[in-house]
Order: sequence, then structure tokens, then C-alpha cells
Amino acid sequence: MIKFSKFLLIATLMFASCSTGDDGDDGGDSNGDNFDRGEMLANWADNIIVPSFVAFKEETQKLEDIAKAFADNPGVTELSVLRAQYKAAYQEFQTVEMFQIGKAEELNYRSFLNTYPTNTENIESQIASGNYNLELPSNFAEQGFPALDYLLYSYGSTEETLEVFNSNPEYINYTVAITERINALTAEVTASWEGDYRNTFVNNTSSSSTGSVDRFTNDYVMYYEKILRSGKIGYPAGAFTGSPSPGNVEGLYAGGISKNLYLQALDSFEDFYYGVKINGEENGLSYFQYLDYMDDKTDSESLTASISDQFLAIRNQSSDLDDNLKSQVETDNSKMLAAHDELQKLVILLKVDMMQTLSISVDYVDSDGD
Repeated sequence: MIKFSKFLLIATLMFASCSTGDDGDDGGDSNGDNFDRGEMLANWADNIIVPSFVAFKEETQKLEDIAKAFADNPGVTELSVLRAQYKAAYQEFQTVEMFQIGKAEELNYRSFLNTYPTNTENIESQIASGNYNLELPSNFAEQGFPALDYLLYSYGSTEETLEVFNSNPEYINYTVAITERINALTAEVTASWEGDYRNTFVNNTSSSSTGSVDRFTNDYVMYYEKILRSGKIGYPAGAFTGSPSPGNVEGLYAGGISKNLYLQALDSFEDFYYGVKINGEENGLSYFQYLDYMDDKTDSESLTASISDQFLAIRNQSSDLDDNLKSQVETDNSKMLAAHDELQKLVILLKVDMMQTLSISVDYVDSDGD
């Protein structure tokens, strides 16, 4: 994702504009916070969230189309193309996974598309029976990208996998059904953002717990803490149990994609913090500009500087990780634990310092014991 203007923005410390509204709907409060939340919400929706979903929808449509083409002609070339598109779509999913609000929250979008480790025993059972309902929440772990990962890569080489698919048409039917489900849910979420929900989100500028900024910020920080930090790194490393669990790695069966998935998620999360627009134009309002406006100080150092430094520290440490995080856990888990430790430092800066500075109350419970 393009972020050419991020570091220029850090250096120049761009100031956000102040709203002149008198009714408080612009996010102003008794502490004198007149930052233009409406402009920030519009930037989030129009320049980041909506174009991200539109781009991802293009990938999920390709995924479904290619899966159906494979079903019509299940050959080595067609399977290779399907594998490649699975990887491309999974990578692009990392750019929208954090946006679990609105229709995505209503549909349990993230859970349907990316619950891992996938339940391989249930997948095989459902394929054998030919009877399944992917719309049931009880089937979170039998679908989405982790299920495709298992179906496309767990049986061995391209030829070996093709042999499994050709031995029972239900393997192909199940694979197509998963891609249809991914695409249908993505289309529904994208249509909601392109429809009425965009205005509902942007116009709700209240600084209360029900306002869009407060609600989204809680989802944003929770995503970082529980999905990015814990899900992609902490659980496989055994950071919470003391027992490494390489089977909990994202993209387990495809092998060398797990680090790329993690880094794409980190890139997208960081870009959002800086307000990086998808089209590459000058950054818009987001958390960096809001915190700069508030001119918060932590130990005589600005909070924006502390957060920027920690993003850099996380990225520097992540460069030491193997492309296959399963292999990393198995061969030298200390690097995974170190990655978790660096990610955890940012949790404190975001969940405590940033949210307190912006007068946003935490509305979710941390069950990891950390």
C-alpha cells in the first residue's frame, strides 16, 4: 500500500483544522477539543475504507470466477491459477480486516472470512456428507480463507491436490461454495458502505461513546490487540500460555505467506493511523493529526513521536522473522516472542495514552491476561 507522504507528514507535523460549529455535533467537548471529527470521518470513509473494500471486492470476484473455471476444467494450470488468486485475495483481505463496523459487524464478517486454525475434521466430514450450511455461525472455522488454505495446500503438490479433488467432486463443490460465500459477504459489506451507511458513519460526529469516532477507535485498537498482535503473532508463539503453537499460524498450509499477511495487516493499520489515502494523494485527517492537534506530552516527548518510533521498532524487529511463521516458531520462537513484545508496547500507547488523550473510553475487555 502506498504511503509516500507519511514520513513527510511526520517531519512537518501537519496541524488539523478546527471546526466552528456551535452545537457540539462537530466533536467539540468541555475540554476544548474542537478538532474536526467530521472531516476525519469523511477521510476514513471516502479515502480509505470504501476504496479498500472496492479493491478487495475485485479480488473476491476474481477468486469466485477462477474457482468456477477450475470446477469446469479441473486441471493443473487451473489449480495453479486458483492457488495464486487465493494468495492475492488473502493478502488484500488484510487491508479491510480491521473495519469490523456497520454491516461487517452485523454479519460477523471477519469471523466468517478468517477464523483460524480451520477445523479440518469438520471440513472433511462436511465434504463427505455433501451437506453443510456456511451461513451458520457454528461453521466459522469451516470456511473462509483458512479453509481454502487447507483445501488448496494441505494435500501436497499441485498434482497430488488435483488427484484429491478429482477423486470426489464434493471437494470442488465445497471449494466453490467457500469462494461464493467470501464474495457474497464482501459484496454486501461493500454495498452498505457505498450506500446509506457511509453517511450514517460520517454524520455521527458525537464525542460520546455512541459516536462513530469512539466506536471505531475501540474496534481499531481491539483489532490491533486481539487480531494483529495476538492472532497473528502471540498465539502461535505461545505468548499467553508458555507453549508454542505453530498450528495457530495464519496461512498455515500455504507456507511462506504468513509473514506477508502479518506485514500487510501491519502496513494497513499503520497507514490508517497516519490517514494515508488509498489513491496516493496527500494524507487526510486521522489519529496522527488528531493527537498532534491535542499536543499531548508523555515524559516530555510527544505521543505522536512515541507511536511513530514504536511502529518503526516493530517493523525493524519483524524483518528478522522467517517468511513462514510456522517454521519460525518451530526453529527459533524467541524471535516470535520478541515480535509480540514490540507489538505489545504499541498496545499501551494506543489503548492507554492515545485513547485517554482523545477522551475515548475503552469498551472492550482484554481476556488475554496481559
